[in-house]
Amino acid sequence: MIRFVLADLRRLWAGSLVVVLLVALATALGVAVTLQERALRLGSARAADKFDLVVGAAGSETQLVLSSIFLQPSPLPLLPGKVLRDLAEDPRVAWAAPVGFGDNVDGYPVVGTTTVLIGGAGGGLAEGRAFTAGAEAVIGSAVPFSLDHRLKPMHGLAGEGGHTHDEIAYRVVGRMAPTGTPWDRAILVPIEAVWSVHGMAAHADHDHEGEGAHAAAEAHDGHDGHDHAGHDRAHEHDHDHDAPAALGGPWSAETPGVPAILVKPKTFADAYKLRGEYRSGTTLAVFPGEVLTALYATLGDAKAVLGAVAIGAQALVAAAILLVTVVHVSQRRRQIGALRALGAPRLALFGIVWTELFLLVGGGILIGIGLGYGAARVLSGLFARESGVVLPVEFARGDVNLLVVLLGVSAVLAALPAWMAYRQPPAAALRA
Repeated sequence: MIRFVLADLRRLWAGSLVVVLLVALATALGVAVTLQERALRLGSARAADKFDLVVGAAGSETQLVLSSIFLQPSPLPLLPGKVLRDLAEDPRVAWAAPVGFGDNVDGYPVVGTTTVLIGGAGGGLAEGRAFTAGAEAVIGSAVPFSLDHRLKPMHGLAGEGGHTHDEIAYRVVGRMAPTGTPWDRAILVPIEAVWSVHGMAAHADHDHEGEGAHAAAEAHDGHDGHDHAGHDRAHEHDHDHDAPAALGGPWSAETPGVPAILVKPKTFADAYKLRGEYRSGTTLAVFPGEVLTALYATLGDAKAVLGAVAIGAQALVAAAILLVTVVHVSQRRRQIGALRALGAPRLALFGIVWTELFLLVGGGILIGIGLGYGAARVLSGLFARESGVVLPVEFARGDVNLLVVLLGVSAVLAALPAWMAYRQPPAAALRA
């Protein structure tokens, strides 16, 4: 019977190919949506897992997390320096790292922070050392520069009104280990250097005159409306010198403002206490995981819409296949009648027609799963290249159940035309 089926499919290869492609494309759409949504959840959750608590000025929780954890460029209101000092001195805090952003080098974000974040954002250093001077930088694993390379930061983007800070050139002294997060694309520099580049003097306890005491986060440029160009030129030569030995603290109440502070509490209880204390007045404290849960709800709505589209496409394809196969069986009435007249049992005819259709639909489903997986991998690769978030495209146990259901539906759909062939009287078929 199998040889007869294969010969029949070869004879009708054009129609068979159309059926397989229709099923494959409809299946690929649903598989790609499912895998991509799951990859976004896993990838973003792994990126946020490295940070327990984020503190920023009162505003949007989502934007605070997107900017401070996923390094998406956006101006944020500044936190007073007193908040950074209080968190750094709080006995419930293991470490508190300020982050200042806005500049970039060839599209790679420059993040002003302290050396504690080199271990906090990833697995430490893969080569080189941490920065110890204001004009030094540690780069992420995906940043395509070598050690000792000089980097000139740019405010904004080239061609979109951006300008280069010619008064400073960071020297690459280290590279972080891969993390699979946006921090793989980051360029970490001392927060004091970011403050100094943008022209606000920081009066830290440890230094009132040196380079490590200048202030402004990149976001400040969009808030005070003043021109700092003259002040930047006044410090043009300061950046070539080493920062004070106390680079990265201690902080004072006069410390410049920062867009966000990444906090590592010592215990879970401390994390919830700190979150409660800093969710009032002018400050906002969030658990990145909680914010992502809200984003996942939005993703879930989008997935539901796309899933409905995929189901609708599959239903249309199923209806089209049924129509094609019914017409196909009707056109083969004489062939089926001849086989019955030659003594072919009804069950054999049922098996031939059912096997042909199941092979076409089942083959289309398997090909569609492969196409959907490939499409999800391509989309994840493009997303990772742009954002730095590695999206793991992988099948889950529930996908096996879905495959079984799809094959079961295919078996049922193939049985209808096969039943038509089974019930067809041979005499009537030969007279047609």
